[in-house]
Amino acid sequence: MALTPEQIAAHVDASAATLGLPLPEDLRPGVLRYFGLAAGLADLVMQHPLLPEDEAAPVFTPVAAEHQP
Repeated sequence: MALTPEQIAAHVDASAATLGLPLPEDLRPGVLRYFGLAAGLADLVMQHPLLPEDEAAPVFTPVAAEHQP
């Protein structure tokens, strides 16, 4: 479900107020734009159904990168 610009603004304002984070007016448009972008990406992720086999591993084991010339 995509958020409307009004919902994005309300969320940003409420979050900033809750955190006591000042949001200068000259930075507000960029914050709203970025939050809208992040919300859109989250919406794409949430549209992908997860299956039981998609569970995260209990332990992350990194794999060494292959040597590249």
